[in-house]
Amino acid sequence: MANQLRSGYLMAELTITDPDIFYDDYMTLVTPILKKYRAKFLAGTSSPKVVEGGRSVQRIVLIEFESLLIAEDFYYSPEYQAVIGYRQRSSSSHLYLFEGLP
Repeated sequence: MANQLRSGYLMAELTITDPDIFYDDYMTLVTPILKKYRAKFLAGTSSPKVVEGGRSVQRIVLIEFESLLIAEDFYYSPEYQAVIGYRQRSSSSHLYLFEGLP
């Protein structure tokens, strides 16, 4: 059986504290970087329902990459590191990188 490459994912839980910076600056700058790494937005909502765990989450985004290695390359790339401050200044977040199932 051939070794099948697993998709990589970035999941973000976000509370946006400055929508102008987040949407006008961060999203404008990060979109071409995501395209460069062939990222696909799979899901995103501003009204997630937390049914367990007692967390309050304002926004969730799920992004797919061709592999976990590419997801990590995106996150640690000089291009993304140059714009990450916009997200950090305009939101609080939890980010997860993980590999999909075979």
